[in-house]
Amino acid sequence: MGQSVSETPASILIIDDHPLLRRGVAQLLELEDDLRLVGDTGEPAQGVRLAEELDPDMILLDLNMPGMDGIQTLRALRESGYAGRIVMFTVSDHEEDLVAALRGGADGYLLKDMEPEEMVRQLRQAALGRMVVSESLTALLAEALRNQRSAPATPDIHSLTQREREILRELAAGLSNKLIARKLDITEGTVKVHVKHLLKKLNLRSRVEAAVWAVQEGIDR
Repeated sequence: MGQSVSETPASILIIDDHPLLRRGVAQLLELEDDLRLVGDTGEPAQGVRLAEELDPDMILLDLNMPGMDGIQTLRALRESGYAGRIVMFTVSDHEEDLVAALRGGADGYLLKDMEPEEMVRQLRQAALGRMVVSESLTALLAEALRNQRSAPATPDIHSLTQREREILRELAAGLSNKLIARKLDITEGTVKVHVKHLLKKLNLRSRVEAAVWAVQEGIDR
């Protein structure tokens, strides 16, 4: 049995068009007392509806699905107002897929060939509000961001207010909005507004990009 990370287990929804994979993940989660499967579907559109209905803490989302792919589903989930964690679960280790997912608002990117124990460990980290990226992809992500650095608009830390810098530091530590709010003694809504502003000022498209950039620049210290 897994060690409980909070009073209530983290609720998880799976959107993946492979029934066997969904069943395998379901069986894996049944063994853990701090992670609970609340729904699963192979239909992306139904997944968006289930997310609105169940409001799970986390969604495990496949990248390659017929019809509506994972990136489109990710956008649809974010546009529908879903604010929980979205972790991509895929066989693709292509840089463009990884970057597109993180830019689209994903909180993690895990490869399907990982060991079950490692997957549970990573899902636990995601449930705690941390970013999760398969270890083999971290160098790829850093390289992708380095390539983007030559883009005309380079992020400028000096454009941020003191409060935005504080929030950026906590983002770099992998904290969720809820945890940042608690640490800085402000509301979660206020944190969301600050995150939105700092992303716009830095010309970055997701909190994960902001966190990786902050770590690279040494702003997390």
